[in-house]
Amino acid sequence: MKFEVIRKDKQTKARAGKISTDHGEILTPVFMPVGTAGSVKAIHQRELIDDIKAQIILGNAYHLYLRPGLEIMEQAGGLHKFMNWDKPILTDSGGYQVFSLAANRKLTGEGAVFQSHIDGSKHIFTPENVVDIQRIIGADIMMAFDECAPFPCEYDYAKKSMLLTHQWLERGIKQFDETEPVYPYSQDFFPIVQGSVYKDLRIASAEFIASKNRPGNAIGGLSVGEPVEVMYEMMDVVNAVLPEDKPRYLMGVGTPVNILESIALGVDMMDCVMPTRNGRNGMLFTRNGIINIKNKKWENDFSPLDTDGVSFVDQYYSKAYLHHLVKAEEILALQIASIHNLAFYLQLVGEAREHIRKDDFESWKQQMVKSVGERI
Repeated sequence: MKFEVIRKDKQTKARAGKISTDHGEILTPVFMPVGTAGSVKAIHQRELIDDIKAQIILGNAYHLYLRPGLEIMEQAGGLHKFMNWDKPILTDSGGYQVFSLAANRKLTGEGAVFQSHIDGSKHIFTPENVVDIQRIIGADIMMAFDECAPFPCEYDYAKKSMLLTHQWLERGIKQFDETEPVYPYSQDFFPIVQGSVYKDLRIASAEFIASKNRPGNAIGGLSVGEPVEVMYEMMDVVNAVLPEDKPRYLMGVGTPVNILESIALGVDMMDCVMPTRNGRNGMLFTRNGIINIKNKKWENDFSPLDTDGVSFVDQYYSKAYLHHLVKAEEILALQIASIHNLAFYLQLVGEAREHIRKDDFESWKQQMVKSVGERI
């Protein structure tokens, strides 16, 4: 994998760049749709390419390991072939599930023992077998196994969690460096900065991660309940340490405003389930603000979903029609809302790239932050 910074903004820390992988180029900053189980919920792969213009998507090692399982994945030739997706894929290691499924797991020095949320069967994830799992899945970018500390947590817990993540990273790097890809293309391995909301821990973790000199680095453990101002502070602290010549991936963040502010702080890659999850619950993100399409005010609004949208659904369907579909619990409502939201997110980040290149990102961002965060 190669990363090139093409342009730096003069007023902020934003930068426009390009990541080159064996499955294609990725222009940054980039928002990555989440396809946890090998599918971006309610969206065809064709729509991801033609309407949403996705450059890269995510899969999840934990979920794919449990279902359909590694035997099926290898027989298919990896996730790319299994889901008929020839662009880059990034897989999360399952570390977030160590956090989100805390009631069903136990941490040990060896790894994480957990019960399947599907059938209750017991499994263990270690830094080594998580690498092996992601080799079989075949992601272009593989994530290290980490522990995401909850918020709030005491300093001592955050430090212990960070040190465990660092120990796991060293074991994961060793396994990665001593193994080869299962399929005929290269894979890369990103470590993850942890440290909760403690500045000294975040700096220490970022320094440790940077010292490993991997092709890219990730920032984890944010957007887990902490105040948004603290989230931005932690990002700024970490990005001041992480090398400028490597892409910085902010995991699991967030709203359109979060996305724009993160880009201004020097983040290159982002993902979040929010556009699809919130869309399935009737929330639309637009450049004029946030719409709850369930509200009666949209019942007889026959204007397009978004006149400035890039996806076909924005001009093809009215607010009144989507309101009706949501109320009637029609499956089409989930598809329309999900396509619209993801297309909007990628359009927004694409515009950010262009304004970085034109050296007017900061003024554009200030205007957009005011509008996209409003509820209408």
